[in-house]
Amino acid sequence: MPRIARLVVKGEPAVYHVISRTALDGFVMGDVEKEYLLNLIRRLSLVYFAEILGFCLMGTHFHVIARMHPGEEYDDEEIRRRFKLYYGNDPNRELQGGQIPVLREKWSSLSEYVKEVKQVFSRFYNKAHKRKGFFWSERFKSVIVENGETLINCLAYIDLNPIRAGIVKKPEQYRWCSLGYHVQSRNRDGFLSLDFGLAEFGVKDEKERLRYYRRFVYEMGSIRGVKKERQKDFELGGIDRFRYRTRYFTDSGIIGTKAFVERVYQDFKHHFTSRHEKRPKGIKGLEGVYSLKRLAENI
Repeated sequence: MPRIARLVVKGEPAVYHVISRTALDGFVMGDVEKEYLLNLIRRLSLVYFAEILGFCLMGTHFHVIARMHPGEEYDDEEIRRRFKLYYGNDPNRELQGGQIPVLREKWSSLSEYVKEVKQVFSRFYNKAHKRKGFFWSERFKSVIVENGETLINCLAYIDLNPIRAGIVKKPEQYRWCSLGYHVQSRNRDGFLSLDFGLAEFGVKDEKERLRYYRRFVYEMGSIRGVKKERQKDFELGGIDRFRYRTRYFTDSGIIGTKAFVERVYQDFKHHFTSRHEKRPKGIKGLEGVYSLKRLAENI
């Protein structure tokens, strides 16, 4: 079966939730590997037109939420600056005028950005562990995420990964997720964007945005007792979608409001082989959030 083409928005900034898993058995990424991967993601985001909003690095996989910007937003001088940042003072590397359009296109590409992250990490891992062969499994997954409420929901979902895995009790205690990075390093080097999609909610101050986001994560990740489960007849609601693993944030092609999903789908309908028009499906427990695909209810 041929691969379905990746859904990539052209000509305007777009947010993607990226997920990639290792092909190896066990929890192969320890503290050293996670730290290297984090620094790699951060370093390459300074070259590519990738605004990183959130991340979570686990023992078997990683999540990154990035807003990719089109190359048209950057002038030639900025391309030259990033070229020097990438290659340093290597005397064998000199930027030619004809390379600028090529680099402008490459550095705006989500696929190129993630491919380079994965390739460089694979070389590091294989050298460190004296091995050869593939490190990553199939190609990475990506979901187009709408700004605003859907984005903050998706960010909270990935920041709760270490809670669901039983590694820590609070997300700030986990060094390799965005909330841990914000709190433990005070967002060193301004690596993470504080645009959680909250500007439209009137939250302007950066410290206030972080406080608002922490409160949101804590509320969505709260643990209910048996009494409350009985009161809701053990029905899975919005909070449960964050406490347990859910496929909506990882396997949907597009996620957002109904209008957003319908609009973006029209740009990509030629990518699908189905003869029938796809319709956005509401996500149970997350009011106002829709998915392109109708996914199974099991979590």
